[in-house]
Amino acid sequence: MCAGCVQKQYPDRGNTCLDNGSYLMNFLGCANCQTRDFVLISNKTIADEDEEEIVTYLHKCKNCDHVIARHEYTFTVVDDYQEYTMLCMLCGKAEDSISVMPDDPRQSAPLF
Repeated sequence: MCAGCVQKQYPDRGNTCLDNGSYLMNFLGCANCQTRDFVLISNKTIADEDEEEIVTYLHKCKNCDHVIARHEYTFTVVDDYQEYTMLCMLCGKAEDSISVMPDDPRQSAPLF
C-alpha cells in the first residue's frame, strides 16, 4: 500500500461502503510512475465465512501495476440488521447498519 498515491489515508466516508470500485477523488496519481490514470481492480476474492461475506481486492496502477491500496469490504447479518464495513487506504473507512424489518425500530419516534 502506498501513502504517496493518496491525498488522505483512510478518509472517513461515513456510511458509504463500497464492495467494488475506487474512490478516485482521493487518488493523487501513481507515486511509482508519476501518472494519474485509471485504477485497476485485481486479485478480487469473495469469501463466505460463518455467515459473513468478505470481499478483498487490490487497487493497482493501470500503467505499471504498482499496488496503491488493499480494499476490504464485509457484510454480515446481526440480529435484525445488515452490517456493512469498508477499510481501504484509497477508498476510506466506513460502517453502515440497515434494518431488515420493514420499519427500522431505531428510526421510530417515541410515543411520549
